[in-house]
Amino acid sequence: MFLRDKNKHFLYFRFMILVTGGTGLVGAHLLYQLSLENDAVKAIHRKNSNLLAVKNVFSYFSADYESLFQKIEWIEADITDVISLETAFKNVTEVYHAAALVSFNSRDYKTMDEINIEGTSNMVNFCIANHIKKLCFVSSVATIEKSVTNKFMTEADEWNMEKISYGYAMTKYGAEMEVWRASQEGVPVVIVNPGIILGAGFWHQGSGSIFSKIHSGLSFYSEGVMGFVSVNDVVKAMVLLMKSDIVNERYILVAENSSFKDVFYQIAQNFERKVPSIKVTKLMSAIGWRLEKLKSILKNNPPMLTKHAAKSIHDKRYYSSEKIQTELNFNFEPISETIKNVCELYKKQFK
Repeated sequence: MFLRDKNKHFLYFRFMILVTGGTGLVGAHLLYQLSLENDAVKAIHRKNSNLLAVKNVFSYFSADYESLFQKIEWIEADITDVISLETAFKNVTEVYHAAALVSFNSRDYKTMDEINIEGTSNMVNFCIANHIKKLCFVSSVATIEKSVTNKFMTEADEWNMEKISYGYAMTKYGAEMEVWRASQEGVPVVIVNPGIILGAGFWHQGSGSIFSKIHSGLSFYSEGVMGFVSVNDVVKAMVLLMKSDIVNERYILVAENSSFKDVFYQIAQNFERKVPSIKVTKLMSAIGWRLEKLKSILKNNPPMLTKHAAKSIHDKRYYSSEKIQTELNFNFEPISETIKNVCELYKKQFK
């Protein structure tokens, strides 16, 4: 986007950033960071999305949150609606694509396919047509296959479709393929693959609900192991990668591989609540997801526990973030510090 400087009388280039998924955890924190550094930021939101939740995230970090929030140009659009994207992409030079549907309910597969794959395909097509300077895509460690030779999974571990049977991972992998298509068509891209993202806000959905449930007295835990990362580190990595000369690469973002038990205990202790005391066994999980499935059929409501979730809470997966640590000299915030900070913001909001 070229503009004429009123004083110097010559044309100069101005960045216009477009963010999708701005009303989600990563998107809201990303928009806050971008509002500190940029004057030209657009964000897509759907008609009934909650912009106040985004403003609430801004308020956690700045007394001047109102003026920072006003810097965002909100565009009512949907990544599955091509016509609305035409307006959103006007004068855009860089794109952060964080919009996605996360669900482990098999009933949601068709919708996930539409949003995660077809929606990303639409974004890619517009990036190609508008000669976008760089695209950053938020994927997931769900697309990283468990290594058969090493304990730690890396970006080099190849996807094995035969071993993947749940829709979320399949649709995020399909979305990655669309992003790689953009790179083949001349759009520089970077992909981040975060583990479970911990951050403030959105307390009743995604990982935010973990804090709400433990604050309310969650009694159950499992000893499964997963990669965890602060939303602040995810945002920091995305911005650094977009500013760097790195293109057509993807990066695992995991600060620590921790057990659910350890994470739940730390949250409970920060809230000064009783730590979860009932270990969930594989048998309990197997019975639980079947009962939830039956209940969901009878009441026509989404199950609180799905077959995949029941299995995954017992899996032990270890991820390596050595690639980004080496190439960007990137240092992750300790998960204990992340938990402490998020709990403090929770207590501040609900005191």
